Amino acid sequence: MNNIPKYTAEFEQFINAKNYNFVGREFVFSAIKNFINQYDRGYFTIIGDPGIGKSAIIAHYVSQNSGVVYYNVEIAGKNHVEEFFTNIGTQLIEIAKNKGSANIIAKFPDFTTEGSGFLSLLLQQISDKLHPDQRLIITIDGCDRIDINNQPRGSNIFYLPRYLPEKVYFILTRRPFLTDKSGLLIETPAQCLDLSNYQEKNRADIQEYIKNYLNKSSLFERRFSEYKNTKNISLNLTEKGFDDEETNFMYVREILAAINEDIYPENLQIYYQNHLEKINLVTSKQQTIGLQVLNILVQEQSTSIETIAERLDTDEYEIKVILDKWREFLHLESRATAIYYSLYHASFCDWLSQKIESKC
Repeated sequence: MNNIPKYTAEFEQFINAKNYNFVGREFVFSAIKNFINQYDRGYFTIIGDPGIGKSAIIAHYVSQNSGVVYYNVEIAGKNHVEEFFTNIGTQLIEIAKNKGSANIIAKFPDFTTEGSGFLSLLLQQISDKLHPDQRLIITIDGCDRIDINNQPRGSNIFYLPRYLPEKVYFILTRRPFLTDKSGLLIETPAQCLDLSNYQEKNRADIQEYIKNYLNKSSLFERRFSEYKNTKNISLNLTEKGFDDEETNFMYVREILAAINEDIYPENLQIYYQNHLEKINLVTSKQQTIGLQVLNILVQEQSTSIETIAERLDTDEYEIKVILDKWREFLHLESRATAIYYSLYHASFCDWLSQKIESKC
């Protein structure tokens, strides 16, 4: 759609950084396209582990599709509803004016956080002016980081509309979450794409990413061998590149960069430290048992609620409450009659193990 204002400079910088050396993910873009072609409006949500590449997917999508409205919650200060309305509202008002709806919008000069009425009105006015082949697509990257403390209980995250007008779509990204904790009550077409259900495609894209990187550095394989021995990195290099089972872009990208600079991947340590701080925060009222549960997850790597409860001699429900709060950092696997929990990535598990040992 023409005449959509450019996103802010800080967003543009973030998009360019995330889009650098981008490869693959065609299965995601095909799914988005199919959803838009199948439904005349709706919410499309990309779900994935920390570091699996959700932000890069959105950044590339925006860069390849002109006229897509972009908002990123990950950038500092952007996780509040007031900032969202100021940024997105400004863009949408400009779009509405360009579509000839200035007189209607003028009745609502101030942004409001009292509900979704303001946003719904803007979307409706834009929808009414769109040509049959035009679509308004709004992307919000990082929905798991939205601060909902200042919103009324039960309201949608960022007051996103329960209903959408024709030709209006939201594309969201977020980490794994409990269904009843989605923060969204909507009555419009909706679809989720969970990246964990596409492991083979994820692995293929990782290998393509690594291949492109290796082609740029003939000395990389020797550097890798030396680096791995001195930095104690649990990553395997095969004749195809890295371990064929690897699916986490964040981990691979930081290791590749660190190898060239012969340093330990500091960004990974910061990333994992942020994980740990959030883990501790959401279970601060269960700190003692929470640390015990985390220690078991690090030691066992894959275990059930029943096993944890038995080892700690505590109620299974209390363990489930804790694990539910950590959902975004966990993998769940159904085996027979039990669900087994593990930390989302081996590197994070190794990092936690070292943190725990250093405190002993």
